[in-house]
Amino acid sequence: MAQVVTKPSRKKTNNSPFSKATYLQWYTLMLRIRRFEERTLMAYGQQKVRGFCHVYIGQEAIAAGLVTALRPEDPVVTGYRQHGIALAKGLSARSCMAELFGKATGCVKGKGGSMHFFSREHHYFGGNGIVGAQIPIGTGIGLAEKYKGTDNLCVTMFGDGAARQGALYESFNMAMTWKLPVLYICENNQYAMGTSVHRTSNVHDLYQIGAAFDMPSEAVDGMRPESVHEALARAAAHIRAGHGPYFLEIKTYRYKGHSVSDPGNYRTKEELKSYMDLDPLKDLEQRLLAEGIASEEEIQDIRDRVKEEIEDATNFAEVSPLPDPSALWEDNYVQPDYPFIRD
Repeated sequence: MAQVVTKPSRKKTNNSPFSKATYLQWYTLMLRIRRFEERTLMAYGQQKVRGFCHVYIGQEAIAAGLVTALRPEDPVVTGYRQHGIALAKGLSARSCMAELFGKATGCVKGKGGSMHFFSREHHYFGGNGIVGAQIPIGTGIGLAEKYKGTDNLCVTMFGDGAARQGALYESFNMAMTWKLPVLYICENNQYAMGTSVHRTSNVHDLYQIGAAFDMPSEAVDGMRPESVHEALARAAAHIRAGHGPYFLEIKTYRYKGHSVSDPGNYRTKEELKSYMDLDPLKDLEQRLLAEGIASEEEIQDIRDRVKEEIEDATNFAEVSPLPDPSALWEDNYVQPDYPFIRD
């Protein structure tokens, strides 16, 4: 079923409180994600990437706003459409591309693939393949942060399909009861695999789910980094003040199929075009140029640097070694450092 497209009302960039440096940071990250994902699709077609693969094309503004609104030490957990979030959290393009290629130099040593990136160093907890499984995981991470006495919050991201999972309701109830520092984000790209939001629930504005738990909730335009940043900053201030969790439904759109094997025949050409007109990367670039925030030379310099970075990451992945078979037995268990445990 085709979606009804309502274009959000938008303010001009030159009236924005954000600095030129912030805009260029957003543009660079969004372009990096777009070019990384385009190269991923190419590599998959060449059979250099195998298994399931879900790209983030169209949703880049969410990753950009997340980086500037939150702290690097805030843990993030998300679902399987996660390459862009991993790059936003600081994982290198090299380690991410190598992981897609199944190489030992990947961020999880070639054992995770597209859906299971992870980096303790970057406070990034995946990348989870089971629909909705990250919601209770993120709730547990939030409980750990509260137990340790930090003022960090756990960003727990999921799609509109995962919003139907029972684990969400259990997690929301626990988080509100215990006032856990969790920022729940539903990246509503309109389709759970190939099924429209309008066909799966009577509640089409998913942020309203939070009302059942008295959880502060709102809908956000996910096609511009400014609106994402502002909403996340409001939510983070609420959470860090000790008031408990917050729920954002960020409305976005994926330009490719659910996965690389999905032709997307359930969408009309008219619907796709209407969202392509809102392309967050093209929109931001046009505004930067039209409003004099960046020159064509500055934009071209960013394009060149990102192109070089993605080429380097691909070459690195190509020449990196495959994991040794003995690595299958590594990193599966950890010996806890408890005094009552003996070797």
